[in-house]
Amino acid sequence: MKNAHQTDHKNVYTCPMHPEITGQQGDRCPKCGMDLKAAHQENSNEYQVQLSTFPPTMEAGVPTQLTFTIKEKGQTVLLEISHEMKIHLMAVSEDLTWFRHIHPEEQADGTYVITEIFPNGGKYLLFTDFKPSGATQVVNRQEIDVQGNYRASNQKVSHPWISEVDGYTVTLENGNDFKTSRTQSLEISVEKDGEKLQENNLQPYLGASAHIVMISEKDKEFLHIHPVSDERFPIYSETYIENSGTYRMWVQFKIDGKVHTADFTVDVPEGKKTEKEEMHQGHQH
Repeated sequence: MKNAHQTDHKNVYTCPMHPEITGQQGDRCPKCGMDLKAAHQENSNEYQVQLSTFPPTMEAGVPTQLTFTIKEKGQTVLLEISHEMKIHLMAVSEDLTWFRHIHPEEQADGTYVITEIFPNGGKYLLFTDFKPSGATQVVNRQEIDVQGNYRASNQKVSHPWISEVDGYTVTLENGNDFKTSRTQSLEISVEKDGEKLQENNLQPYLGASAHIVMISEKDKEFLHIHPVSDERFPIYSETYIENSGTYRMWVQFKIDGKVHTADFTVDVPEGKKTEKEEMHQGHQH
């Protein structure tokens, strides 16, 4: 598996706050504006994510143990903690109607194990996000097949930018303002019982105010985003979307010890790339 952040330069430059952003010397992070710093990564572009399951044949509705082994050149790779965890596993159904963000637990033998129940038969995508020791963030993508009947989701989206979850109304305020080829803001409000919440009403979650994942419906392009502080919105970030199309977005935030997951559907048309955006563009996956 090729490192998603492979580069032709001997030195890889990453954002100190958002290690999934890489670029060249002189670039800035499109999320927070910080200068990218050299990670001095050489010849660390080959990682294998080996997955074994028990039972070997996965079935819908049956608990399945997933065991991950991260290797490079046949050797087990040591991982660093990134956003409070060594591995972030995002599991989604192929139609992007089912989403789980879970964290396999490290075992004495260096493997990482988690048990999950897949609701339907069909294909699922597993995005494994991890940081090898002394290297930059890696996102690995795998596809698995789950046996059992497939039931098409009958969920109806009354409004693609408003999500009702656990009594909270979560709104993607600029949902009609997305375009490719520019630094794109994500402006998200949270309301409870008619009161708009502030960032200090949210508890830190995975080392940030919230957690955001975007995946395109067509090519399953993956963006892993961590918000930054903004006085206007309790959840705010900036990102860079390279390819147009329809994206599913999941926003997770924590209040009173419970994590809530809001979901949105966003259409991203082509935008015109400016010289400034070309210079500051980071590579996301």
